[in-house]
Amino acid sequence: MGVSKSLGAGITRQDRVMADGRTIRYYDTSGQARNAQDQRPVEEQPGIGELRLDPLVNEWVAMAAHRQGRIFLPPKELCPLCATRADLLTEIPESDYEVVVFDNRSPSLRPPQGDWALPDLVGPETDTGTSAGKCEVICFTADHGQSFKDLSPTRVRILLEAWADRVRELSQEKFIEHIAPFENRGEEIGVTLAHPHGQIYAYSYLPPRVEKMLKAARDYKESTGRVLFDDVVAREIRDDKRVIARNAHWIAFVPYAARYPFEIHVAPLQPVADLASLTSEQSDAFPEVALEVMKRLDGVFGIEMAYIAAWHQAPVRVGRDLLRLHWQITSVRRAPGKLKYLAGSESAMGAFIMDMRPEQSAGQLRDVKL
Repeated sequence: MGVSKSLGAGITRQDRVMADGRTIRYYDTSGQARNAQDQRPVEEQPGIGELRLDPLVNEWVAMAAHRQGRIFLPPKELCPLCATRADLLTEIPESDYEVVVFDNRSPSLRPPQGDWALPDLVGPETDTGTSAGKCEVICFTADHGQSFKDLSPTRVRILLEAWADRVRELSQEKFIEHIAPFENRGEEIGVTLAHPHGQIYAYSYLPPRVEKMLKAARDYKESTGRVLFDDVVAREIRDDKRVIARNAHWIAFVPYAARYPFEIHVAPLQPVADLASLTSEQSDAFPEVALEVMKRLDGVFGIEMAYIAAWHQAPVRVGRDLLRLHWQITSVRRAPGKLKYLAGSESAMGAFIMDMRPEQSAGQLRDVKL
């Protein structure tokens, strides 16, 4: 037997141990007993990878060579994220589930052994470190054929509670500095498993975009006394040209300087630092806006849009009063049969160039008939 605990919105979490020692966490609303045993043979888990510094930009790069052999676009009947059947033993031992989170089988980052610290930055002579952190998989539903937009409001509420629960627990690890839940959808952006799911990366360092956002927010606070993201949301509300959805607790908008053909930010109107800080009222109101946004995105061209949906939030130990929680959804689809490739300017120089104005894509999203 594993550990069980009660969460918000009548959701219960039950932890069980998989055959190879990894943990799987079931998030349920109906009091299900989760006692199924993982019947697969024990496989050796990969060791921790290297962390190397790119001294030209002072950015850490994790080396995870073992991921080259991970499963790639298996057929539905062999999907490892479906529930276990008599003829298929999967990552989820139960025959059905609501939302589950389990430790990644091929993680880019792993918990370190003993005390751990980032190497000191001394340019090209910086020591090689170990890629400490945590990588988890979160499955949204046992139904292989669904997408986020097909989930019920109740299921989205469970998903949000699971995200918040993982942020709360992972934040207790001394080696974790930042936590980023995200979902990739579509082969165009590199998805290797078609089942509706996301991942949670817990880093032992601040990712480059977080460092950049933190510096911008700190500089703005020092010069104005205000929080940058709060003023960004205030401008979107004032302009009202790029807002695409809203309720009493959340707002969704295309940002003023969007970098992708379709980019949507979803933020709580009462700002919070991270997912674990959301109130029950905010959490209960999230599914309405989240589902509307995803349905509008797929409705623009009447096709499933490839996207990355990533939660941005404050780091675990710094900038808690400077960075705000928001959900960023980006798609490289600019028209049916056409993608925006991140080529020379974007990939080599990091300088984005937009082929359409954000107000145009916002209008297209608003015009979708739901």
